[in-house]
Amino acid sequence: MTRRLFLWLGLNRNTASVAGAGLLMAFGEELWKRFLPKYLESSGAPVLVLGAYGSTRDLIDGLSQYPGGWISDRFGRRTGLQVFLALAMAGYVLLALGTSWPTVFAGTVLAAAWSSMASPTMFAVIGESLPPERRAMGFSVQSILRRVPIAIAPVLGGLLIAGQGIQEGVRLGLGVTFALALATLALVSRLRLPVISDAADSANMRDLWRSLPEALQRLLVSDILVRTGEALVDVFLVIYALDVVGIRAPEYGLLVSTQMTTAILCYLPAARLADRIGRKPLVAATFVAFAVFPLAIVAAHSFGALIAAFVIGGLREIGEPARKALIVDLSPPGARGRSVGLYYLVRSLSITPAAVVGGLLWRHNPALPFILAGGIGLIGATVFALTVDPRAGISKPAPGRSRTE
Repeated sequence: MTRRLFLWLGLNRNTASVAGAGLLMAFGEELWKRFLPKYLESSGAPVLVLGAYGSTRDLIDGLSQYPGGWISDRFGRRTGLQVFLALAMAGYVLLALGTSWPTVFAGTVLAAAWSSMASPTMFAVIGESLPPERRAMGFSVQSILRRVPIAIAPVLGGLLIAGQGIQEGVRLGLGVTFALALATLALVSRLRLPVISDAADSANMRDLWRSLPEALQRLLVSDILVRTGEALVDVFLVIYALDVVGIRAPEYGLLVSTQMTTAILCYLPAARLADRIGRKPLVAATFVAFAVFPLAIVAAHSFGALIAAFVIGGLREIGEPARKALIVDLSPPGARGRSVGLYYLVRSLSITPAAVVGGLLWRHNPALPFILAGGIGLIGATVFALTVDPRAGISKPAPGRSRTE
């Protein structure tokens, strides 16, 4: 019975290992990640630096994706995850020891290694460990296990900050994250997947892009529009809630928990629905929720209204497993790490200027970036609905010799 349940949930040795890694790291990083803009502000960073932080974060995320996929394809999934964890741990140390905003800013570069460089590897592990009909469920379970701690950790982080202050509260959270990263290193050592020994040399980025099916490229265009809207306001959410609406840090942590709980409750029903009606309706629903969320935030003038807005924020995840499964379905099997990395490289670089634009708009009126974000998000959802056919263009395996890690 237990074995059948695990198979239904898409859990085996490899997927369970990356799920556990995601759970541990999410718990650690979410103790402080949502409060980093406030941490920067307390270190003397002006509002334009906060906008630059958001853009730099997106730039780093984009630039890290393809190298992360290349390392994973070339040296194996296990080795890649171990390298990314080591880099992130160095970033945690730098963040904790930083006494000025430039040092804190620099620490975010290394700290992003786990969430950015490891992402293509996580996709590839699910793609190589599960058949196509189980991938949406596999991504759903992975997302749930990563987001359960996100529903708890921001509240604990908010309480730490309320009791110790922003500086000491974030540093305590970084210490916990470092310890959890050590445990995660042991967990990812259980991975056992074949390595495509010559896949990393079989094509350059331009050739790889040309090999991607048109459906995946159109999905990327829609995704860029939607995520541009998100990036316009993402780093200003906590500032808007605390400084404009006037709530306290623990209440903001509760908002994040509300958002994550909503997302968690959506995942399994959405995965089952995606198996029955296809991936496209769920992805379209996700893009619409991305557009409505910033509009709901700017319309909120109380804690209760913010709770409703963050429920909508949680609904942004309803089609995320289906979108990720679609990316894996359309990626060349022999180069999944690099294909996913290239997808996110292009997406992240495309949205990099958005946070700076959001900062400029904020200076005129804090509501402006949220209104623009909603409009751009609606355009992205419309482009996806009109142009993407998920059934077209499934990629063929890329050539390459394999060996086992």
